[in-house]
Amino acid sequence: MPKGSEKLTAARKEEIINACARLYETMSFKEITIKEIGQATSFTRTSIYNYFQTKEEIFLALMQREYESWIKALKQIQNTHQQMSVDEFASVLARSLEERPNLLKLLSMNRYDMEENSRIERLVEFKKAYGCSMKEVQNCLNQFFPQMSEPDKQDFIYSFFPFMFGIYPYTIVTEKQKQAMEQADVHYVCMTIYEITYRETRKLLEACLQNTKEH
Repeated sequence: MPKGSEKLTAARKEEIINACARLYETMSFKEITIKEIGQATSFTRTSIYNYFQTKEEIFLALMQREYESWIKALKQIQNTHQQMSVDEFASVLARSLEERPNLLKLLSMNRYDMEENSRIERLVEFKKAYGCSMKEVQNCLNQFFPQMSEPDKQDFIYSFFPFMFGIYPYTIVTEKQKQAMEQADVHYVCMTIYEITYRETRKLLEACLQNTKEH
């Protein structure tokens, strides 16, 4: 790590992550290189290696930042609502993800390779944010559905988080993909991020609450 204040180090990292995020708006993960990211920053490309050793570490840091943003939104939901119905919570949770397409896009990537090509300390930083997001969803369930049993709350989390991986590829479909599905005679119902998340959240909540009642 280069000499300098923690503030400067944090600012450099943020600039690198921001550059990666901008490139990711118009380029694919495979197209983006350390060189491309370096050209989008105010310092030399080789300086990036003082902060991130691989492209995957930068993308992991970007995903960590997206999770941290979502965590703030989950806390805000808890702070601004005393209680909510199943329908209301399903709606606000869906909106919180609709506002974060980059998080969903990153989740749809091959996260296994991304994590494998990152140093353990970078991976631990990411996992802390990921774990915190799970805790905040748990906190939402504790606050709004206190009658739900602990096993059913866990069932909700273990169903909802894997579901998130498929939201982006199912709702954001290219023209080429549409044409291929039409030619393959695959029936496709187009839904928005909000619609598919709202429906799944409501269904999961209702099932978990019903299971609690029965047991």
